[in-house]
Amino acid sequence: MMKRPRTLSAAFVRTVNRPGVYGDGRGGRGLSLRVHRTLDGRITKTWRQRVRIKGQLTSIGLGPYPEVTLAEARQKALDNSRGVLLGQDPRGRGVPTFAAAARRTIELHRDSWKAGSPLPEQWESTFRLHAAPLLDKSVDRIESADVLRCLTPIWNSKPAAARKARHRINAVFRWCVGRNYRTDNPVDRAVEALPKANGYAPTHHRALPHGEVATALRAVRRTTDMHPAAVLCVELLVLTAVRPGEARGARWDEIDMEAARWTIPAARMKAGREFVVPLSTGALDVLERARKLSGESLPVFPSRTGGPLPESAPLRVLKRAGVASTLHGFRSSARSWMAESGVPAEVAEACLAHVPRSKVVQAYQRSDLLERRAEVLQEWNDYVTRR
Repeated sequence: MMKRPRTLSAAFVRTVNRPGVYGDGRGGRGLSLRVHRTLDGRITKTWRQRVRIKGQLTSIGLGPYPEVTLAEARQKALDNSRGVLLGQDPRGRGVPTFAAAARRTIELHRDSWKAGSPLPEQWESTFRLHAAPLLDKSVDRIESADVLRCLTPIWNSKPAAARKARHRINAVFRWCVGRNYRTDNPVDRAVEALPKANGYAPTHHRALPHGEVATALRAVRRTTDMHPAAVLCVELLVLTAVRPGEARGARWDEIDMEAARWTIPAARMKAGREFVVPLSTGALDVLERARKLSGESLPVFPSRTGGPLPESAPLRVLKRAGVASTLHGFRSSARSWMAESGVPAEVAEACLAHVPRSKVVQAYQRSDLLERRAEVLQEWNDYVTRR
């Protein structure tokens, strides 16, 4: 096994083939080489730099190796560090306007929409009608007050339009956070300032007591007359405590079976941040079975036509199995079990990919607690798969 060096060398960068993250040492200005094995066995290498911008620790992509050499990556890291000291934002080059970001977001979602779907035109209409104050601004200059000006006129008078506008504007900013054009999503703070009387007050999803989840999971596995991919999708959702859309949208290029890690890209996460899900033994078993079903398809859980599962498919599995819980309700069941099992709150919240509201907590809680989350999800796996 190749020894991990204190600082990177050109020879090490050229020859390393073990997946992992390799830092350039204490004087490396946050530079690291990320080595990843793709589904077809190829090794890819990319450069990343961790810098603190306006108090927020941020990861910036510096390009792939060998297109960007070690010397070039170090020079980029040095230039970025100097810029930060001068009050500049290294991500500021080429920051798009909201209108441009909206177009990119629509394109990102287009593959998951049916051919001929009216959704692209509907999203564009929403942005024209209800996001006009944002369109010409670069996304890094938009504040929560700007979003508030968009939503306030329709919040109570047109609740259905307000709900769609909020969702679609939020999706654009999630894309922006994922692309490092922003460190936060201004929609959240804007919505907090709006009245709750129009149906946007939080509602609780139906959830089972955690002691009944094992029985429910067995019932799900017995639904042999349902689409097998939908059944496996529900199983993975229960074992990993991810959101329904994150489970349905899982792709094989996000999953590293050897490392037992599932990396969900920022564009598909509610908080707009990349999230790594540690995979328990049960989750790995589900994925092994899914691989036999999916064949060469990119979606882990393909529909009968080969595309991603429709939203209704896992719901039909629960209904057929007689399970009195929503898909999202299993997250609540898992969270209740964690609380009663003595899992620290910050670890439990991290397992559910919840971002702390407090900026102070965010600043100090820099670890993603991956190893501790892996332990908790394995214990949850053992609890709900007990015979």
